[in-house]
Amino acid sequence: MGVAIKIDDLTTAEKIDVMERLWDDLCHNASETLSPAWHGDLLARREKNIDEGDASFMDWDAAKKSIREST
Repeated sequence: MGVAIKIDDLTTAEKIDVMERLWDDLCHNASETLSPAWHGDLLARREKNIDEGDASFMDWDAAKKSIREST
């Protein structure tokens, strides 16, 4: 392992930088990461719901508003 970082000591900008670096590293090594089986099961259920007309959708702005109002 590399460097230990105390997250609480980082500024918001530093936290974002670390998060971006982690994401980039994960993306470059994506073939090493397997999704758990439940991801595939969930996607299959959602696709089935869409095919059967049992899915509902909302646009992104409405979804964000709903999330904000629920907290």
